[in-house]
Amino acid sequence: MQRKLPSWIINMKKLSALLLTVFALPFSLKAADFGLMLEQNAGVGGAAEFAGNYQAKIIPRLSFLFGDPSDKDFAQLTVSAGMAVGAEDCFYFVPELLRTELAWRFDKAHITAGRMHYAAPFAHLADGLFDGFQFAYNTQSGTFYAGAWYTGLLYKKKAAVIMTNEDAQSCYSVVDYSDLSGTYFASKRMAAAVGWEHPVIAELFRTKLAVITQFDLNNRDNYFHSQYLTAKASMPFNQFVFEMGGAVELSKTGGDSGFSLAGELGAFWTLPTEYPSRVTFNLHYFSGHSESGALSAFVPVTAKFYGDVLEVKPSGVSVFSFGYIARLYEALSLNVTSSYFVRNDLGTYRGYPIDIENSEGFFLGNEFFVRAIWAPVSDLHINLGGGIFSPAMGNAAPGREPLWRIKLAAVFSVY
Repeated sequence: MQRKLPSWIINMKKLSALLLTVFALPFSLKAADFGLMLEQNAGVGGAAEFAGNYQAKIIPRLSFLFGDPSDKDFAQLTVSAGMAVGAEDCFYFVPELLRTELAWRFDKAHITAGRMHYAAPFAHLADGLFDGFQFAYNTQSGTFYAGAWYTGLLYKKKAAVIMTNEDAQSCYSVVDYSDLSGTYFASKRMAAAVGWEHPVIAELFRTKLAVITQFDLNNRDNYFHSQYLTAKASMPFNQFVFEMGGAVELSKTGGDSGFSLAGELGAFWTLPTEYPSRVTFNLHYFSGHSESGALSAFVPVTAKFYGDVLEVKPSGVSVFSFGYIARLYEALSLNVTSSYFVRNDLGTYRGYPIDIENSEGFFLGNEFFVRAIWAPVSDLHINLGGGIFSPAMGNAAPGREPLWRIKLAAVFSVY
């Protein structure tokens, strides 16, 4: 039995469809596809003091198809943009060009050019939008690809290219529209990758490999260049899925060279319950500066922050996470996670709860977070979560106040 949509959703769809139709009159309706997404995010949290944030974002999308997808030769042009308004430390308005690419498939090859999404096999190394091109070729031995990208035209906070202290200062500064070129764009870096993917080896393993290089084009004295060898493999076994991945980094900054490591292990167990549910375990390791000098801090191209409450940049940190995910009802899902944070050295990570220079403790503490997702219809998702990070469960700064956070997100899509 098909579920009837609420009248307000139907009216919103009709209005949005009418506006998009008027906007798209110059284009061929037969070849074009239109979409609109509305996002709202709010959060509040802190320790002894607390602060809040709010953001509303509208994301229109246009897609044009050239040729028949059932043929071996066709192309697709996708254009999307975002307009965000919000308040955190101050009010802001930020327009942004999002995924905008031309993808051309012919026979076994695939060429993509423009602003596209790329994720490294070890996604914690690089994952996001990049400007450039990629060529891929499918064979019986897997898919081989090569690509090159530039980051200096992306919006800095969305790109999250934070490889040096100067990158961090620029990323977290406020956009000044009187100095757009100096305050809006991400760190200027060129990246290139050569990779291979195979969907199934010996009917068991899914494997990804890539060699990635990154060059600093910021014209600074303390430049940072890096190269990576990265891989990931996953193996399903009955109700279990096992994953393993990692990266080796060689870096050069000024006259110094560095060697660093990062890795992940994951195990996922689908439970034999009446409703879909799964237990998860993940271990993430990112090297820091070792006292012997053999290892340096692992620096990814794009920064992914760990923890829904603590939100740490992972260089020099290990994270152990246990989770439980369940779809309790058709429209309601629940996700419970417990994550423990450990410093791999005493100098790389200096964020909360560290507050003194001579802290000798490696164990930062534990984070508990609960998230509920309500999706009454496919076009509407509401995400409510809350949690707490306890420094008292570690020895780095056990006297610090607990850190708490509540997050609310709503996404409404019109296709």
